[in-house]
Amino acid sequence: MNQLTQIANILAASRQIDPVFLNSPTASDDALNAALGCHVVAKIETANPIGSFKGRGTELFCATALRAGESMVCASAGNFGQGLARAATKRGSPCHVFAAQTANPLKVEAMRRFGAIVHLVGHDFDQAKHAAREYANEHGMRFVEDGVEPAIAEGAGTIAIELASAQPFETMLVPLGNGALLAGVGTALRHIAPHVDIIAVVAAAAPAMKLSLEAGQAIETESANTIADGIAVRVPIADSLAHLRACCDAVVAVSEADIFKAMQLVHRHLDLVLEPAGAVGIAAILAEPGRFADRRVATILCGGNISVELRHRLLAA
Repeated sequence: MNQLTQIANILAASRQIDPVFLNSPTASDDALNAALGCHVVAKIETANPIGSFKGRGTELFCATALRAGESMVCASAGNFGQGLARAATKRGSPCHVFAAQTANPLKVEAMRRFGAIVHLVGHDFDQAKHAAREYANEHGMRFVEDGVEPAIAEGAGTIAIELASAQPFETMLVPLGNGALLAGVGTALRHIAPHVDIIAVVAAAAPAMKLSLEAGQAIETESANTIADGIAVRVPIADSLAHLRACCDAVVAVSEADIFKAMQLVHRHLDLVLEPAGAVGIAAILAEPGRFADRRVATILCGGNISVELRHRLLAA
């Protein structure tokens, strides 16, 4: 983060966020708990206009850190771009989103529907981000980087405030991409529930963030070939690593098989269709069941914008 995420800003954030993103439901299910061997408290962030948690942070950013009519550029796998486009365009600010040529077509369509000018560049998210930064520099526009702007993380931190108010839990599992969700949730829980063990979750096929946090320096990988496109980070944001490390107690990597099995379990027991990144918290329990046995474990089902191909595969399984 350019500046550390602030607990005071998280506590005040709900006043600046569109209520459609706030007070999302929590769910628990006895059969799911039995299958996982622990008591799961799931925060459902899919039943809102953009189908993910990203609306919280993008709303707060546009309400507090954006000048009226200011043009901006960002990179996104899809969900962040939807949130930023929705929040910016309703305030009269043009929003250019760079996404990879391989991006989920449904997410690309949704970004355009919310008013984004979408540029498809490169073969993965990080190539698209490089192109976005260059475009912003060339055209004198503001580059908005998810994982850098404090307000984006602070908006995400409202999830932790709501969760801690709803039910007690001992462990928090947080999907980890560029880090805004972990920064917000981790900052909030360190202040309001310091006893909670916070575990970040990455895809084993996209391990750059885990490697970087454990090494204390940015470690890039050659690829990030995971079905969990929302957390498919290949190039970490170096300046954010120290803060993110303070926001979690460990980082767990989960396999593609466990991610898909987690999606199946959530569909079967909670009747929710999640995108892969939204299910990695459940996948972490599958990956290390002994670590979570008999504990009260909270996680964030952070997105439901699944590709057509994966939806068909999930429903056919």
